[in-house]
Amino acid sequence: MTTIAGRLLVADSTTRQMTLRPGTIRISDGRIKDVILEEDAITTTDGFRPLTPGEQIVCPGFIDAHLHLSQFGIIGAHGLPLLKWLDQVTFPAERSWQDENFARETTRSVLTQLLSFGTTSFCGYTTVHHDSAIAALEVASQMGFRGHIGQVLMDRNAPSDLCRETNQLIDEAAETLNRFPSTAEMAAAVTPRFAITCSPQLLESAGVLAAQQTAAIQTHLAETEQECASVAELFDSARYVDVYQQAKLLTPRTILGHGIHLDALDRQTLATHGAVIAHCPTANQFLGSGKMNRQALDQAQVNVVLGSDIGAGYERSMVSVARAAIETAASLGNTHLTAASAWYDITAGAADALGWDDVGQLRQGCRADVVVIQPDVTTQMQGHDSVIDPLSQLMFAWDDRWVKQTYLRGQSVWGG
Repeated sequence: MTTIAGRLLVADSTTRQMTLRPGTIRISDGRIKDVILEEDAITTTDGFRPLTPGEQIVCPGFIDAHLHLSQFGIIGAHGLPLLKWLDQVTFPAERSWQDENFARETTRSVLTQLLSFGTTSFCGYTTVHHDSAIAALEVASQMGFRGHIGQVLMDRNAPSDLCRETNQLIDEAAETLNRFPSTAEMAAAVTPRFAITCSPQLLESAGVLAAQQTAAIQTHLAETEQECASVAELFDSARYVDVYQQAKLLTPRTILGHGIHLDALDRQTLATHGAVIAHCPTANQFLGSGKMNRQALDQAQVNVVLGSDIGAGYERSMVSVARAAIETAASLGNTHLTAASAWYDITAGAADALGWDDVGQLRQGCRADVVVIQPDVTTQMQGHDSVIDPLSQLMFAWDDRWVKQTYLRGQSVWGG
């Protein structure tokens, strides 16, 4: 039995926010056995208990809903728009994954990095190389992560050595799903890269396969205006969202990266089908792709999760990504996104949107994926109560060195 005490980051599903409560969790057999919450005797009249340097904060493991395992080595390739960045930086880097051993060791290194930042669940892309995708899934499963990994599917408009014949890709994706089914804690996902690199036949076949296997679907949507224009040219002036809808790729299991350049009709279509947008604010800023209107998506009742989008994204920490989401919303005049709701986005909110009922919360029966942090800041003020929300200070003063220990399924796998 492992016992961890401190201030617990606790989910409120009604308000879709997190709160800090003093308490203790007990872990047994990889699961949270008990959560004991205590009365907070020193909460101030303003409702905020001040942070104390060195105190222990206990969080659910963070969830990154959109990243590329093959791109951690290209962080920082600045100054290029999306399509040029793919051609000049990304595709050359992805060729390295034709070596299965390279892919295996890279995955292990990448996932160790994620643990150091407190990420314990993720949705990831590999490359077009089938054996390397299998290797990545094996490593992630062995290490104890929760999530999805998908072999990228491309059959056109990419370097010829990174494209595959359509039927081969679908056969490989089906084989991967047989080995790592949707019911597995680390499952395969059907992953057409985006409409530009996929023929109509490939998109339609991917939709059929995902439906047959009840599999998660990952792809990209409306990241840049140039991309949207290219899709219209390739698909007889069809709306980008409709291209995926017609291929039956819009489902409650679908995670669409970016979703920046959408209008009201697009958002309505996404909401009707229950598809999820993975908001990647640091990547959007880095490539100059635009700013996603989170408030409009929320009002349309489209589920939104957060992703690092490494390697266009440059922040490996999901807390930093959440902070960037707040800053993006504020720059558009939207103030509804708070620190408490952003913490929810990278924990319980993401788990709920992705259909994972065993992660994202410090709750009895959940996997014991836990992050212990020790901040070195304080909201104590001499002579009067603090008016600073400690969750806001934790997010905006965030230092990755605060992560002292990360647990996967109750085992300490980083720090400590």
